[in-house]
Amino acid sequence: MLLLLFSLVFGDGLERVNAQEFNRLIQANPQAVVLDVRTPEEYAEGHLKSAQLIDFLAEGFQKNLEKLDKTKTYFVYCRSGGRSFKTLQLMRELGFKKVYELESGISGWKLEGLPVEP
Repeated sequence: MLLLLFSLVFGDGLERVNAQEFNRLIQANPQAVVLDVRTPEEYAEGHLKSAQLIDFLAEGFQKNLEKLDKTKTYFVYCRSGGRSFKTLQLMRELGFKKVYELESGISGWKLEGLPVEP
């Protein structure tokens, strides 16, 4: 039911998924861009492989998003899902076509025993 409601709110191509599905989708989309929207300090504590850092709390966050290719597929995450959910909403407003957001953040990713880069 929640997924249906989410689909109605965000439309096609913008999804909030759990850690296992997020991992599966990343593996299936090797050309996709993984975005970590945590702070540089959080990123240094461990991040997903090939993740690009765009600090949600930094001045110019939206401008940095606007520079990205809106036709690419993106995977967005933060610590627990709050900042990445807001990023998903913003990316929708900016016209991005395909964005997956990790609903539980890297915290949920780690709980699932999924790999993190140092």
